[in-house]
Amino acid sequence: EFRRVLFRSGGGGGRGAVTPAPAPREAQGTESYGLRRNNTFVSVASQPLSTFSIDVDSAAYSNVRRFVQSGRLPPVDAVRVEEMVNYFPYRYTAPEAVPARPLAAALGLTPRNEPVPFAASLEVATAPWDPAVRLVRVGLKGREVATADRPRANLVFLLDVSGSMDEPNKLPLVKESMRLLLRRLNEDDRVAIVVYAGASGVALPSTAAGNSGAIAAAIERLAASGSTNGAAGINLAYQIANENFIRGGINRVILCTDGDFNVGVTSQGDLVRMVEERAKSNVFLTVLGFGIGNLKDSTLELLADKGNGNYGYIDTRAEAEKMLVDQVNGTLVTIAKDVKIQVEFNPARVSAYRLVGYENRLLAKEDFNNDKVDAGEIGAGHTVTALYEVVPAAGANVPAEFGVPPVDELKYQRPAANATPGQLDGRFGAAAQDSDELLTVKIRYKEPTGTESKKLEFPLRDTGKPFDAATPEFKFAAAVAGFGLALREPQPNVRVMNAALEWANDGLRDDPMGYRAEFTDLVRRATALVARGAGR
Repeated sequence: EFRRVLFRSGGGGGRGAVTPAPAPREAQGTESYGLRRNNTFVSVASQPLSTFSIDVDSAAYSNVRRFVQSGRLPPVDAVRVEEMVNYFPYRYTAPEAVPARPLAAALGLTPRNEPVPFAASLEVATAPWDPAVRLVRVGLKGREVATADRPRANLVFLLDVSGSMDEPNKLPLVKESMRLLLRRLNEDDRVAIVVYAGASGVALPSTAAGNSGAIAAAIERLAASGSTNGAAGINLAYQIANENFIRGGINRVILCTDGDFNVGVTSQGDLVRMVEERAKSNVFLTVLGFGIGNLKDSTLELLADKGNGNYGYIDTRAEAEKMLVDQVNGTLVTIAKDVKIQVEFNPARVSAYRLVGYENRLLAKEDFNNDKVDAGEIGAGHTVTALYEVVPAAGANVPAEFGVPPVDELKYQRPAANATPGQLDGRFGAAAQDSDELLTVKIRYKEPTGTESKKLEFPLRDTGKPFDAATPEFKFAAAVAGFGLALREPQPNVRVMNAALEWANDGLRDDPMGYRAEFTDLVRRATALVARGAGR
């Protein structure tokens, strides 16, 4: 059996199982991925608040797909579960007006008639991989923006034309991706092209999108050669974006590269600090990774994170169409920035919890109300999904099988005399006893050019729903998460991966773009690779 899964503390297929030796790894070229360790279960008694920055990046999924389709398992650190889950759009409820001003003020919410950028969709059911655990889904749906209502755009393409980009799946695919996006722009949008190799330069000054001939000619002239001075290109791109800044419009740098910065400023830390400083100008950043064998994934993810932007990996024309045609408004239009989620768990109902993914997006609880702390952005129409494994309260300590050691009794904060097992301490005892809520989700966000955050709150009650009764969207998200978690193990569990196909089944009924059907094919391919002992 695979309950308790291999998802807990890096162990094999079940409690007490021995983890088989991982298959030998194949050469990865010079690709680099940031170290990630799965989140562990934490006790509500000691940590009732879970705080993190949202993430709408999707690069991990398309990168994992690239590895599997080429006949190899992806490196463990290339698998970021939240990016795999968030690759797919979900059918969540669109945002509506919030309560009238007096009630909103009392709750600390946004007043009625002031547009809110997204709505929350919460659900809880049995975790399909463990009947002793509840699985909580926190879903956000960004408001849609019709193309006709999209603000004017000031776009600066920042293109890596160094020698490392001289491959069919790099610069030629960049040029094809640009042509796809340009077809979706309005005539009064503006486009500039900055290129960088050993030095940087302007390949096209800011030009009206309606002047398609001049833009097409500039794209056609692009050629790859030389080393990579990305820092010089970044500075020049932001300079041009600021010189052509459209107040109330879309101001964005679109970086297309394999991430191999090897001349000038090459330190990842220095590059990230540079982008972080430029982001203060309210110019947003989209990072698109290209290529095989040389992808600097860890650097590109950080640049997008600190540049108030999103990170995608484009390996095919179809992926370019997804990001730059089908979801162009979400890619270009930011509806909220510095979006943070803080979940408060009721200690009378929950003894422990684990956030699935988002390992490098975790924040301190104090960061939630600190508007100086950077967080993620949401684009128009985007959906964001986060999953928690929740252990129901059943005693003073968390069951040992969840790997949460007991905490010594506190000397200076003794429980109230009437506190029940699972309650935090006397300060929270009465409220926890009286509430039937499992948790409350709090969300803070800023307007795209704002400096002060606003807060929304959404409580969740657990009705005991089994997994079979969950919505198709819940089941599909759980399937993607289960598959991702399995791939993060040294030796992925084939039974978990096969089960993910069953969990996803109900979510395949309405799949107009074919993304979900492609997922099931990916799972089958990956399962076959594991079965025949393919390496990473």
